Amino acid sequence: MPMKVECNREQLLAAVQSAGTVVPSRSPKEILKHLKLTVVEDTAILMATDMDIGIRIQVPEIQVEAAGSVVLPVKEFGSLLRESADETLKIEVDLQGVTVRGERSEYKLPLVNPEEFPEVPTFEEEQFHELPARLFRELIRRTLFATDTESSRYALGGVLLEFADDTLVGVGTDGRRLAKMEGPAKSINEHQPGEAMTIVPTRAMQLMERTLSDGDAEVQIAVHPNHVLVRSAKVIVYSRLVEGRFPKWREVFPVRKEAVTIEIAVGPMLQSLRQAAVVANLESRGIDFTFAEGGLVLSATTAEVGQSRVDLPISYEGNPVTVTLDHRYVEEFLRVLDVEKTFSVEIEDSESAALFTTDDGYGYVVMPLAREHK
Repeated sequence: MPMKVECNREQLLAAVQSAGTVVPSRSPKEILKHLKLTVVEDTAILMATDMDIGIRIQVPEIQVEAAGSVVLPVKEFGSLLRESADETLKIEVDLQGVTVRGERSEYKLPLVNPEEFPEVPTFEEEQFHELPARLFRELIRRTLFATDTESSRYALGGVLLEFADDTLVGVGTDGRRLAKMEGPAKSINEHQPGEAMTIVPTRAMQLMERTLSDGDAEVQIAVHPNHVLVRSAKVIVYSRLVEGRFPKWREVFPVRKEAVTIEIAVGPMLQSLRQAAVVANLESRGIDFTFAEGGLVLSATTAEVGQSRVDLPISYEGNPVTVTLDHRYVEEFLRVLDVEKTFSVEIEDSESAALFTTDDGYGYVVMPLAREHK
């Protein structure tokens, strides 16, 4: 089908780079190594899919002389956009092929039948949950790092989403630590996913986070028995769900009467942890967190490397308690928080899980390391 458009190169490049993350590097289906650009009147949609995850991105600043569709090889077309210095590029499709013209450059690409490109679902749902885009982005950031894409025992290679009438909970775990983020979300037209677990693959969640922009106000999420659709202002992401069972995560959150809760500033804690971790290596990931009157002592010992001890003044009153934790797990929690803020840590004894929480719906449980495994 003939097609003639003029595009803003940088806007198209940004869309190609986002969509390109979905394109498989290896695939028996050659068509999947391509992107599809469809232009109707003044709307241009760029699509990519690997059959498990699909994306539709609205590309702004396109002038249309003749509407139509074109299938473009992601590798060569992406390089072309990256290397070009032109502000705008013209794309023309005829029976001879695809021509991309800049002010002083011209490229010819082979013609691929757009009909061969697999359908990427669009968002035509009437029932969905709606929540602030900023919250959804934060939920992804705060749970994604705790997932485990290698696990075969449980469906841990994704983030569990649980919907209620006015809330959304996201949970990620690898069996050794668990992150949970909760926030307000509205059920539109009584959207309820039903009994099946909604576990969104880690890769799809990464894509959703990457394509959400600061300008997006709301996000809509519609859940089906085996796939999910997420729509923001300019992007629709489709993803199959992870099959299998997710652990009973609520049972992981400790309910304790003897525990002590301490409030600590994020920035100083992160700095102290990184200092103490200087002597830790892969064999000795454990750092001793010793809570005592007026302070926290972070200490580590590695046979070939040496020892470290870092004191952090905190307001703690009570009996000394030492718990050994994997410093990487604690650091990953601190890294998704604002360094200016504070968090709370709840500890009971050296053999019980540590519970980290913030005042905005975030909870994080870390299992202690046995001392002989340090």
